[in-house]
Amino acid sequence: MRPAWAQPRPRVAGHRPLPPTRYLPGVNPRPSKDAGRHPGAAPRPLGPPDPERWEACEAHLYGIDLFNHGYYWEAHEVWEELWQACGRRGVTATFLKGLIALAAAGLKARMGNARGTRTHATRAVDLFQAVADRSPEPRYMGLHLEDLERHARAIASQPPAGTAKQDSIRPIVFEFVLWPD
Repeated sequence: MRPAWAQPRPRVAGHRPLPPTRYLPGVNPRPSKDAGRHPGAAPRPLGPPDPERWEACEAHLYGIDLFNHGYYWEAHEVWEELWQACGRRGVTATFLKGLIALAAAGLKARMGNARGTRTHATRAVDLFQAVADRSPEPRYMGLHLEDLERHARAIASQPPAGTAKQDSIRPIVFEFVLWPD
């Protein structure tokens, strides 16, 4: 039986193809951020996402798919564009910054950098707590804040093992799946 991280994972933005490769610093070339970005990249957002209409935010959903399938750097890039569209301030920006930190923790885990993984996961805990303190709902943009905080806390206390060697990369380092509802 395959471990949980190796099981097929659901898609929330299944019409968008996943990139052909997962970027890993020092292992493969960095994808360009210009108009020729990686295939299937979410379109640049026209404005900040509406947390009440999160299911209409294609970039957010695509970021979730990227994250769940081990494309941590790519998820970080998509969520960062949304964060910038929010003006980098406010509850939605803080929430997106938490997702960015969680994706960065995944990338650091894949690189075998336990310290970096802990640092980013701890930052994600703080950011998700800040959103929970300011949001009357237990979910934000479809994701349960308590679950996000719990996952980030677990990663900070015991980072998953990873390696930067191309032939032994475990592309998905987290057992959990982000699932909006």
